[in-house]
Amino acid sequence: MNAYRGRFAPTPSGPLHFGSLVAALASFLDARHARGHWALRIEDIDPPRCPPGAADTILRQLEAFGLHWDGRVRYQQDRGQAYAEALKRLEARGLAYPCSCSRKQWREHPVYPGWCRDGLEEPGKPVAWRLRSDLGPRPIRWQDRLFGLQTLDPAALGDVVLKRKDDLWAYQLAVVVDDADQGITEVVRGADLLDNTPWQRQLQHALGLPEPRYLHLPLILGDDGQKLSKQNLAPPLPATEPEARPLLHRALVALDQAPPAELASAPATEQLAWAIAHWDPTRLLAELERPLRDTAV
Repeated sequence: MNAYRGRFAPTPSGPLHFGSLVAALASFLDARHARGHWALRIEDIDPPRCPPGAADTILRQLEAFGLHWDGRVRYQQDRGQAYAEALKRLEARGLAYPCSCSRKQWREHPVYPGWCRDGLEEPGKPVAWRLRSDLGPRPIRWQDRLFGLQTLDPAALGDVVLKRKDDLWAYQLAVVVDDADQGITEVVRGADLLDNTPWQRQLQHALGLPEPRYLHLPLILGDDGQKLSKQNLAPPLPATEPEARPLLHRALVALDQAPPAELASAPATEQLAWAIAHWDPTRLLAELERPLRDTAV
């Protein structure tokens, strides 16, 4: 294997669906085509959203589609100390601050106005911890592998939460700390996370961490034009290999990889061998001009 290190990092709030499969498959193919490492990280930092057994279901689904990961599965629930150390470093630099405000209080504003930056508005109340988005490099510029040059000002997006009032760690801090700790060099994920990148770049800069490259994928939409998601009751993926075969082929079609029609009933290993050899993310450029739809799910 070479220096390429990618990952798939689902939240176990339920089983994977077709949209999840497309994201996982693109990440897997990108890593395997580069003869790189592909890690699996279960982002279970929000236990109330993660029903028992959901993480194990995800593992079985990935195995059914032949998407086998390298090394041990990482679980974010085990990583609290690392996140706490990162937050302490940010606080020491004046880049993170406690906030007692509720969403109800600032609902008239498009983003959180930073009222607690210079001290708690309501001392004695539970606090979240936020990132000072107005400090550090801005605007943030990066070259997305599909969407091209991106320029976004984190301050226009607001001071993102790093630790919640209920003492649970928030996504932005956890993902940055873990990507660095796992040596991730390439992030392949859905375009719904494109505007998360400026906060993550700010955190990487503030903590002195490497900056991976990003490839954001066009989203899979249902017939109603909405992103396929668990919230929209997207059907779960099967957890057996024979049932997975036609869905795997459809996922390759959705990624515009033009797999041969005769592969639709082939074993997952055979489909993946073809897809790894022929993986071409530049084919996704055509999808930027039309939404990806999957009318069969």
